[in-house]
Amino acid sequence: MSSPPPVVLTIAGSDCSAGAGLQADLKTFQHFHVHGLTAVTCVVSETANLVQAIHAVPPEFVADQVALLLDSFPVAAIKTGMLFSAPHIEALLAVLEKHPDIPLVVDPVMIASTGDSLLEPEAIAAIRDRLLPLATLVTPNLPEAEVLSGETIRSIDDLERVAILLLERFGTACLLKGGHLDGPDCIDILAEPGGLHRFTEARIPLPGSHGTGCTFSAAIAANLALGLPLIGAIAAAKTYLTATLAKSYTFVMSGTQIHALNQGTRF
Repeated sequence: MSSPPPVVLTIAGSDCSAGAGLQADLKTFQHFHVHGLTAVTCVVSETANLVQAIHAVPPEFVADQVALLLDSFPVAAIKTGMLFSAPHIEALLAVLEKHPDIPLVVDPVMIASTGDSLLEPEAIAAIRDRLLPLATLVTPNLPEAEVLSGETIRSIDDLERVAILLLERFGTACLLKGGHLDGPDCIDILAEPGGLHRFTEARIPLPGSHGTGCTFSAAIAANLALGLPLIGAIAAAKTYLTATLAKSYTFVMSGTQIHALNQGTRF
């Protein structure tokens, strides 16, 4: 009998198009040969082009899923995605606060790539004030970082400044993703107690990038579970995300294009 792989738990929404959310997380975990667990926060009727409806799972049931899994499996890392509301976050905190030794990657999912809101307004304060201080790493994109910081980001210098601000404000390492900035490269800035680190990959022009944030944070959590230090986990995740973008594909139905990452990429 072979030894079991490391176990990673994702607490996220379910994307019926399987491009983002816990489906993207599971594909990513499979790539890195870790065992993925899921706690579902919401069921979302969506594609890369449209968020049609969101059905929230009751907060107490979300917390029950997480508590059961943490009691039953040797979870080596946790990532959070779409948490939806303040009651969901408060219910989760009651469980997560009992496990401070498990690395926690927080992807502060607020807005879908379509522009649709995925987070109730009052949940922002719960993430900012209660969840982030528990995190090992927070992975905001540019719009999310602007909400969390109250700052405007227009350049790489701004990325560095705001990443440091978030590190100091919340006491957690911050990987500020620069994909929304123009330029030939996608540059992400990590601010952690050891200083600033830059991760750069050539930009791959695509008509859409549904699920990139979920995939990136899941890959970081997987590599933390595998024992990599934070900088190494981010570097491995960045390489993987670039490969999924390079090998992505497009479905065309009734004249409408739906672009999908290839999270099953092997390289």
